[in-house]
Amino acid sequence: MDINIRESIINNFKESDLCDIKSSIETSIKDKEEITLPGLGVFFEILWNNSSKEEQDNILSTLKKGL
Repeated sequence: MDINIRESIINNFKESDLCDIKSSIETSIKDKEEITLPGLGVFFEILWNNSSKEEQDNILSTLKKGL
């Protein structure tokens, strides 16, 4: 059985409003469930791919500070 995780996650959130997306992210982080990591990864991929070079540099700096 082939499951496209990216496509599935994108389709699950396509009609969601900002509040729903934020809630899902915060719940995933708070619950520390390993199963939510792929979804957060897809969100990160979307964020990265839709960010300018300057925004990507800011994301990297923020990640580095958090590590």
